[in-house]
Amino acid sequence: MKTPFLLRALALAAAGLATNASMAQSTPIKFQLDWRFEGPAALFLTPAAKGYFKDAKLDVTIDAGNGSGGTVTRVASGAYDMGFADTAALMEFHANNADAPNKPVAVMMVYNDTPASVMALRKSGIKTPADLSGKKLGAPVFDAGRRAFPIFAKANAVNGVQWIAMDPPLRETMLARGDVDAITGFTFTSLLNLEARGVKAEDVVVLPYPAYGVKLYGNAIIASPKLIKENPAAIKAFLAAFAKGMKDVIGNPASAVADVKARDGIINADLETRRLQLAIDTAINSANARNEGFGQVNGPRLALMASQVSDAFNTKTRINPDAVWNPSFLPSKAELNVLPKK
Repeated sequence: MKTPFLLRALALAAAGLATNASMAQSTPIKFQLDWRFEGPAALFLTPAAKGYFKDAKLDVTIDAGNGSGGTVTRVASGAYDMGFADTAALMEFHANNADAPNKPVAVMMVYNDTPASVMALRKSGIKTPADLSGKKLGAPVFDAGRRAFPIFAKANAVNGVQWIAMDPPLRETMLARGDVDAITGFTFTSLLNLEARGVKAEDVVVLPYPAYGVKLYGNAIIASPKLIKENPAAIKAFLAAFAKGMKDVIGNPASAVADVKARDGIINADLETRRLQLAIDTAINSANARNEGFGQVNGPRLALMASQVSDAFNTKTRINPDAVWNPSFLPSKAELNVLPKK
Protein backbone atom coordinates (compact mmCIF):
# COMPACT_ATOMS: atom_id res chain seq x y z
CA MET A 1 0.00 0.00 0.00
CA LYS A 2 1.39 3.40 -0.92
CA THR A 3 2.03 5.75 1.98
CA PRO A 4 0.58 9.32 2.01
CA PHE A 5 4.14 10.62 1.69
CA LEU A 6 4.75 8.53 -1.41
CA LEU A 7 1.44 9.62 -2.91
CA ARG A 8 2.32 13.27 -2.36
CA ALA A 9 5.73 12.73 -3.88
CA LEU A 10 4.22 11.08 -6.93
CA ALA A 11 1.69 13.91 -7.29
CA LEU A 12 4.42 16.55 -7.09
CA ALA A 13 6.49 14.69 -9.66
CA ALA A 14 3.53 14.44 -12.01
CA ALA A 15 2.81 18.14 -11.60
CA GLY A 16 6.44 18.92 -12.35
CA LEU A 17 6.38 16.79 -15.48
CA ALA A 18 3.16 18.50 -16.61
CA THR A 19 4.70 21.93 -16.02
CA ASN A 20 7.87 20.99 -17.88
CA ALA A 21 5.82 19.59 -20.75
CA SER A 22 3.77 22.80 -20.90
CA MET A 23 6.91 24.92 -20.88
CA ALA A 24 8.44 22.72 -23.58
CA GLN A 25 5.44 23.39 -25.77
CA SER A 26 5.77 27.19 -25.45
CA THR A 27 8.01 28.91 -27.98
CA PRO A 28 10.03 31.78 -26.48
CA ILE A 29 9.77 35.03 -28.49
CA LYS A 30 11.88 38.06 -27.63
CA PHE A 31 10.09 41.14 -28.95
CA GLN A 32 11.53 44.67 -29.22
CA LEU A 33 9.28 47.74 -29.37
CA ASP A 34 10.24 50.83 -31.33
CA TRP A 35 9.97 53.17 -28.37
CA ARG A 36 9.24 53.51 -24.67
CA PHE A 37 6.28 52.10 -22.78
CA GLU A 38 3.77 54.72 -23.90
CA GLY A 39 0.16 54.43 -25.04
CA PRO A 40 0.83 52.66 -28.37
CA ALA A 41 2.81 49.95 -26.56
CA ALA A 42 -0.61 48.65 -25.46
CA LEU A 43 -0.93 47.14 -28.95
CA PHE A 44 1.45 44.44 -27.71
CA LEU A 45 1.20 44.62 -23.92
CA THR A 46 -2.57 44.04 -23.92
CA PRO A 47 -2.54 40.70 -25.80
CA ALA A 48 0.30 39.68 -23.48
CA ALA A 49 -1.63 40.73 -20.36
CA LYS A 50 -4.80 38.97 -21.54
CA GLY A 51 -2.90 35.75 -22.13
CA TYR A 52 -3.46 35.64 -25.88
CA PHE A 53 0.20 34.91 -26.61
CA LYS A 54 0.28 32.31 -23.85
CA ASP A 55 -2.85 30.66 -25.26
CA ALA A 56 -1.03 30.47 -28.60
CA LYS A 57 1.80 28.52 -26.91
CA LEU A 58 4.15 31.49 -27.04
CA ASP A 59 6.31 32.79 -24.21
CA VAL A 60 6.62 36.42 -25.35
CA THR A 61 9.00 38.88 -23.68
CA ILE A 62 8.38 42.53 -24.65
CA ASP A 63 11.11 45.14 -24.17
CA ALA A 64 11.00 48.91 -24.71
CA GLY A 65 13.05 50.36 -27.57
CA ASN A 66 14.88 53.57 -28.44
CA GLY A 67 14.08 54.01 -32.11
CA SER A 68 13.14 51.91 -35.13
CA GLY A 69 16.70 51.77 -36.45
CA GLY A 70 17.86 50.11 -33.25
CA THR A 71 14.98 47.64 -33.35
CA VAL A 72 15.81 46.57 -36.91
CA THR A 73 19.49 46.15 -36.01
CA ARG A 74 18.74 44.08 -32.90
CA VAL A 75 16.40 41.75 -34.77
CA ALA A 76 19.01 41.42 -37.52
CA SER A 77 21.68 40.56 -34.95
CA GLY A 78 19.58 37.78 -33.44
CA ALA A 79 19.24 39.52 -30.08
CA TYR A 80 15.48 39.67 -30.73
CA ASP A 81 13.22 37.35 -32.70
CA MET A 82 10.62 39.95 -33.68
CA GLY A 83 10.05 43.67 -33.34
CA PHE A 84 8.00 46.75 -34.18
CA ALA A 85 9.74 49.21 -36.48
CA ASP A 86 9.23 51.88 -39.11
CA THR A 87 9.07 50.34 -42.59
CA ALA A 88 11.42 52.99 -43.99
CA ALA A 89 14.06 52.05 -41.40
CA LEU A 90 13.68 48.40 -42.41
CA MET A 91 14.04 49.31 -46.09
CA GLU A 92 17.14 51.36 -45.36
CA PHE A 93 18.76 48.46 -43.52
CA HIS A 94 18.14 46.13 -46.46
CA ALA A 95 19.55 48.59 -49.00
CA ASN A 96 22.62 49.52 -46.96
CA ASN A 97 23.43 45.96 -45.86
CA ALA A 98 22.91 43.99 -49.05
CA ASP A 99 25.40 41.30 -47.97
CA ALA A 100 24.05 40.94 -44.42
CA PRO A 101 23.03 37.31 -43.83
CA ASN A 102 20.11 38.13 -41.54
CA LYS A 103 17.86 40.87 -42.87
CA PRO A 104 14.54 41.14 -40.97
CA VAL A 105 11.31 41.09 -42.94
CA ALA A 106 7.98 42.88 -42.34
CA VAL A 107 5.19 40.36 -41.75
CA MET A 108 2.26 42.60 -40.76
CA MET A 109 1.56 46.28 -41.36
CA VAL A 110 0.23 48.07 -38.26
CA TYR A 111 0.60 51.80 -39.02
CA ASN A 112 -0.83 51.84 -42.54
CA ASP A 113 -0.04 55.57 -42.75
CA THR A 114 3.14 57.09 -41.40
CA PRO A 115 2.40 59.07 -38.22
CA ALA A 116 5.10 61.60 -39.19
CA SER A 117 4.19 65.26 -39.49
CA VAL A 118 5.67 68.74 -39.36
CA MET A 119 4.49 70.76 -36.36
CA ALA A 120 4.82 74.51 -35.81
CA LEU A 121 3.36 77.06 -33.43
CA ARG A 122 0.48 79.00 -34.93
CA LYS A 123 2.14 82.31 -33.98
CA SER A 124 5.04 81.48 -36.34
CA GLY A 125 2.80 82.19 -39.33
CA ILE A 126 3.43 78.73 -40.77
CA LYS A 127 0.14 77.45 -42.17
CA THR A 128 1.09 75.28 -45.16
CA PRO A 129 4.14 73.31 -46.34
CA ALA A 130 5.11 76.21 -48.62
CA ASP A 131 5.66 78.35 -45.52
CA LEU A 132 8.48 76.04 -44.40
CA SER A 133 10.90 77.17 -47.14
CA GLY A 134 13.90 78.90 -45.61
CA LYS A 135 12.82 78.01 -42.07
CA LYS A 136 14.76 76.36 -39.24
CA LEU A 137 13.52 72.84 -38.48
CA GLY A 138 14.51 70.63 -35.58
CA ALA A 139 14.49 66.89 -34.88
CA PRO A 140 16.83 64.11 -33.77
CA VAL A 141 18.96 62.90 -36.68
CA PHE A 142 17.27 59.47 -36.60
CA ASP A 143 13.70 60.81 -36.48
CA ALA A 144 11.51 59.11 -39.09
CA GLY A 145 9.92 62.41 -40.13
CA ARG A 146 13.29 64.08 -40.59
CA ARG A 147 14.67 61.15 -42.59
CA ALA A 148 11.62 61.21 -44.87
CA PHE A 149 11.43 65.00 -45.09
CA PRO A 150 13.02 65.10 -48.59
CA ILE A 151 9.96 63.19 -49.83
CA PHE A 152 7.64 65.68 -48.12
CA ALA A 153 9.71 68.60 -49.44
CA LYS A 154 9.67 67.29 -53.01
CA ALA A 155 5.91 66.74 -52.93
CA ASN A 156 5.31 70.28 -51.68
CA ALA A 157 8.14 72.28 -53.33
CA VAL A 158 9.79 73.13 -50.00
CA ASN A 159 13.40 74.27 -50.16
CA GLY A 160 16.13 76.01 -48.21
CA VAL A 161 15.36 74.34 -44.88
CA GLN A 162 18.02 74.51 -42.15
CA TRP A 163 18.14 71.53 -39.78
CA ILE A 164 18.99 71.64 -36.09
CA ALA A 165 19.72 68.31 -34.39
CA MET A 166 18.86 67.58 -30.77
CA ASP A 167 18.14 64.70 -28.42
CA PRO A 168 14.49 63.54 -28.37
CA PRO A 169 13.59 65.11 -24.98
CA LEU A 170 14.62 68.57 -26.26
CA ARG A 171 12.65 68.57 -29.52
CA GLU A 172 9.33 69.93 -28.23
CA THR A 173 11.07 72.14 -25.68
CA MET A 174 13.04 73.91 -28.40
CA LEU A 175 9.89 74.50 -30.45
CA ALA A 176 8.02 75.85 -27.43
CA ARG A 177 10.93 78.21 -26.67
CA GLY A 178 11.15 79.41 -30.28
CA ASP A 179 14.62 77.99 -30.88
CA VAL A 180 13.31 76.37 -34.08
CA ASP A 181 10.45 77.31 -36.39
CA ALA A 182 9.07 73.79 -36.71
CA ILE A 183 9.81 70.18 -35.81
CA THR A 184 9.20 66.77 -37.32
CA GLY A 185 7.96 63.81 -35.32
CA PHE A 186 5.14 61.35 -34.86
CA THR A 187 1.99 63.42 -34.35
CA PHE A 188 0.81 61.39 -31.37
CA THR A 189 4.20 61.84 -29.71
CA SER A 190 5.10 65.47 -30.30
CA LEU A 191 1.62 67.01 -30.07
CA LEU A 192 1.06 65.64 -26.57
CA ASN A 193 4.63 66.38 -25.54
CA LEU A 194 4.07 70.02 -26.54
CA GLU A 195 0.93 70.10 -24.44
CA ALA A 196 2.92 68.78 -21.49
CA ARG A 197 5.21 71.79 -21.95
CA GLY A 198 2.33 74.22 -21.68
CA VAL A 199 1.44 74.62 -25.36
CA LYS A 200 -2.27 74.33 -26.13
CA ALA A 201 -3.24 71.98 -28.95
CA GLU A 202 -5.13 74.75 -30.74
CA ASP A 203 -1.92 76.76 -30.87
CA VAL A 204 -0.11 74.05 -32.88
CA VAL A 205 -0.22 73.73 -36.66
CA VAL A 206 0.07 70.08 -37.70
CA LEU A 207 1.03 69.17 -41.27
CA PRO A 208 0.62 65.36 -41.47
CA TYR A 209 2.73 63.74 -44.17
CA PRO A 210 -0.16 61.59 -45.51
CA ALA A 211 -2.31 64.71 -45.97
CA TYR A 212 0.36 66.37 -48.10
CA GLY A 213 1.21 63.79 -50.73
CA VAL A 214 3.45 61.44 -48.74
CA LYS A 215 1.93 57.95 -48.88
CA LEU A 216 4.55 56.14 -46.82
CA TYR A 217 3.70 53.16 -44.66
CA GLY A 218 4.55 53.47 -40.99
CA ASN A 219 5.45 50.80 -38.45
CA ALA A 220 5.22 47.09 -39.14
CA ILE A 221 5.83 43.91 -37.17
CA ILE A 222 9.14 42.46 -38.32
CA ALA A 223 10.61 38.98 -37.89
CA SER A 224 14.09 37.53 -38.11
CA PRO A 225 15.02 35.24 -41.01
CA LYS A 226 16.00 32.59 -38.45
CA LEU A 227 12.52 32.51 -36.95
CA ILE A 228 10.93 32.55 -40.41
CA LYS A 229 12.99 29.52 -41.43
CA GLU A 230 12.89 27.52 -38.20
CA ASN A 231 9.45 28.26 -36.77
CA PRO A 232 7.01 29.92 -39.20
CA ALA A 233 4.12 28.54 -37.12
CA ALA A 234 5.23 30.72 -34.21
CA ILE A 235 5.00 33.84 -36.39
CA LYS A 236 1.50 32.88 -37.52
CA ALA A 237 0.47 32.27 -33.91
CA PHE A 238 1.95 35.60 -32.80
CA LEU A 239 0.13 37.59 -35.48
CA ALA A 240 -3.20 35.88 -34.77
CA ALA A 241 -2.89 36.60 -31.05
CA PHE A 242 -1.85 40.18 -31.81
CA ALA A 243 -4.87 40.72 -34.08
CA LYS A 244 -7.15 39.39 -31.35
CA GLY A 245 -5.61 41.87 -28.91
CA MET A 246 -6.02 44.72 -31.40
CA LYS A 247 -9.80 44.39 -31.18
CA ASP A 248 -9.59 44.85 -27.41
CA VAL A 249 -7.22 47.81 -27.65
CA ILE A 250 -9.32 49.64 -30.24
CA GLY A 251 -12.51 48.84 -28.37
CA ASN A 252 -11.27 50.13 -25.01
CA PRO A 253 -8.05 52.20 -25.16
CA ALA A 254 -8.31 53.29 -21.50
CA SER A 255 -8.36 49.69 -20.32
CA ALA A 256 -5.47 48.85 -22.65
CA VAL A 257 -3.34 51.67 -21.22
CA ALA A 258 -3.74 50.06 -17.80
CA ASP A 259 -1.62 47.22 -19.21
CA VAL A 260 1.06 49.77 -20.13
CA LYS A 261 0.93 51.29 -16.64
CA ALA A 262 1.46 47.82 -15.21
CA ARG A 263 4.83 47.82 -17.00
CA ASP A 264 5.73 51.45 -16.25
CA GLY A 265 3.98 52.81 -13.20
CA ILE A 266 5.08 56.42 -13.70
CA ILE A 267 3.16 57.04 -16.93
CA ASN A 268 0.18 59.41 -16.95
CA ALA A 269 -2.69 57.08 -17.84
CA ASP A 270 -5.00 59.84 -19.12
CA LEU A 271 -2.27 61.31 -21.34
CA GLU A 272 -1.25 57.91 -22.69
CA THR A 273 -4.87 56.98 -23.40
CA ARG A 274 -5.13 60.09 -25.56
CA ARG A 275 -1.83 59.22 -27.24
CA LEU A 276 -3.05 55.72 -28.01
CA GLN A 277 -6.37 57.00 -29.36
CA LEU A 278 -4.54 59.51 -31.56
CA ALA A 279 -2.34 56.71 -32.92
CA ILE A 280 -5.41 54.61 -33.68
CA ASP A 281 -7.23 57.46 -35.42
CA THR A 282 -4.33 58.74 -37.51
CA ALA A 283 -2.13 55.71 -38.29
CA ILE A 284 -4.12 52.52 -37.69
CA ASN A 285 -7.79 53.12 -38.51
CA SER A 286 -7.06 55.34 -41.50
CA ALA A 287 -8.90 55.45 -44.82
CA ASN A 288 -5.98 53.66 -46.48
CA ALA A 289 -6.00 50.92 -43.84
CA ARG A 290 -9.73 50.33 -44.26
CA ASN A 291 -9.23 50.29 -48.02
CA GLU A 292 -6.29 47.89 -48.08
CA GLY A 293 -7.25 45.81 -45.06
CA PHE A 294 -5.63 45.85 -41.64
CA GLY A 295 -2.20 44.23 -41.61
CA GLN A 296 -1.81 44.26 -45.38
CA VAL A 297 -0.12 46.46 -47.98
CA ASN A 298 -0.80 47.58 -51.53
CA GLY A 299 1.94 46.35 -53.88
CA PRO A 300 2.32 49.43 -56.11
CA ARG A 301 2.22 51.72 -53.07
CA LEU A 302 4.97 49.70 -51.34
CA ALA A 303 7.04 49.79 -54.53
CA LEU A 304 6.65 53.58 -54.75
CA MET A 305 7.73 53.90 -51.13
CA ALA A 306 10.79 51.75 -51.80
CA SER A 307 11.81 54.05 -54.65
CA GLN A 308 11.18 57.21 -52.61
CA VAL A 309 13.13 55.93 -49.59
CA SER A 310 16.01 54.87 -51.83
CA ASP A 311 16.25 58.45 -53.10
CA ALA A 312 15.56 60.30 -49.84
CA PHE A 313 17.89 58.14 -47.73
CA ASN A 314 20.54 57.93 -50.48
CA THR A 315 20.88 54.18 -49.91
CA LYS A 316 23.84 52.16 -51.19
CA THR A 317 21.59 49.97 -53.32
CA ARG A 318 18.02 50.33 -54.57
CA ILE A 319 15.37 48.87 -52.28
CA ASN A 320 13.58 45.74 -53.47
CA PRO A 321 10.04 45.94 -52.02
CA ASP A 322 9.57 42.17 -52.42
CA ALA A 323 12.55 41.53 -50.14
CA VAL A 324 11.20 43.50 -47.19
CA TRP A 325 7.61 42.21 -47.12
CA ASN A 326 6.28 38.68 -46.52
CA PRO A 327 2.48 38.42 -46.06
CA SER A 328 2.38 34.62 -45.87
CA PHE A 329 2.02 34.57 -42.07
CA LEU A 330 -1.00 36.87 -41.88
CA PRO A 331 -4.14 35.60 -40.12
CA SER A 332 -7.39 35.00 -41.97
CA LYS A 333 -9.46 37.85 -43.33
CA ALA A 334 -11.96 37.35 -40.50
CA GLU A 335 -9.20 37.57 -37.87
CA LEU A 336 -7.86 40.75 -39.51
CA ASN A 337 -11.27 42.41 -39.38
CA VAL A 338 -10.34 44.58 -36.39
CA LEU A 339 -11.02 48.11 -37.63
CA PRO A 340 -14.30 49.81 -36.70
CA LYS A 341 -16.06 51.61 -39.53
CA LYS A 342 -15.87 55.39 -39.50
